Amino acid sequence: MQPFQKIDSFGPIKTVADPLRLKILRLLMAESATLSQLGRTLNLHPAKVRYHLKQLEEIDLVELVSKREVGGFVEKYYRATSRALMVNLVITPQTERREPIIAMGSHDLALDLLAQTLSQNQSAPEMFTVPVGSLDGLLALRQGMCQMAGCHLFNPQSGEYNLSYVRHIFPDQDIQVVTLARRQQGMVVAPGNPHQLQALDDLAQTGIRFINRKKGSGTRLWLDQQLRQKKIPAEKIPGYDWTVNTHLDVAQAVAEGRADAGIAVLAAVQGRELDFIPLFEERYDLVIPAETYQNPLLAPTLDALHAGDFRRTVEGLGGYDTGETGREIPLHDMAVSPD
Repeated sequence: MQPFQKIDSFGPIKTVADPLRLKILRLLMAESATLSQLGRTLNLHPAKVRYHLKQLEEIDLVELVSKREVGGFVEKYYRATSRALMVNLVITPQTERREPIIAMGSHDLALDLLAQTLSQNQSAPEMFTVPVGSLDGLLALRQGMCQMAGCHLFNPQSGEYNLSYVRHIFPDQDIQVVTLARRQQGMVVAPGNPHQLQALDDLAQTGIRFINRKKGSGTRLWLDQQLRQKKIPAEKIPGYDWTVNTHLDVAQAVAEGRADAGIAVLAAVQGRELDFIPLFEERYDLVIPAETYQNPLLAPTLDALHAGDFRRTVEGLGGYDTGETGREIPLHDMAVSPD
């Protein structure tokens, strides 16, 4: 039995979507069973169980593992082919353009701008950005759910961004890391900074409503590292468990008065009457399997990274530095200097 299996096409998803078949599958994930045993557990005639079991068998989610003769009858034992199953399917528009590029990972306005730039080039594939957080983006890439992942994960022990995480998750794969940009993050507060917030220590004061980023995001991981270093208990920060997916969500919540502070990139506050207290600068990278990186499908994306117009537009977002945009970073060169 495999430890993990993935469904990524409509046919198997439709089969598993049936409530009874899903029950049968989950029972067989726990232990092998016969038609009669499943019938008794589900209070169903074995013939009905057999119909649904065959549906699961045809898509290789269930298999026959043994036969035993009991009282002149042959009992067949079935089990699931994996201990766990993940159902995932990204549905994109059907157009005459080339196969789309799915980019999953941390939310970034420059990455959104890259997707917008590609959408204006009819000869380039469309790019769809899915903000799931830096860690989840790397895991999605590992599972083949996307062609690239965007991340900004700082390792305080090594003093580098992203590389140690990529090495850990992809020890057996050839991976290319490319810098998208450096960007500034800080505390987003209401106009005039009415609570006079200047540092993370101030978030624990009474009356502050903080809005956080989801677990696995690079911003959330940075915050948690800083809180541990400063010995500030997370539970002392009101709103620490209130989470949103993007930098824009943070800025919007503060702008609407639903929160007093949150951490986001400087670009998220542009066009809003908000104050911004700089906290740190970070590097945001694109992580791409070498096979994909060398595929002509990705050529327009890489060309865009090196285009002067794209870089100028990114810097116009506010808080972005494109001096290293498009730079390839050696993944296995342990002499890479700390960021």
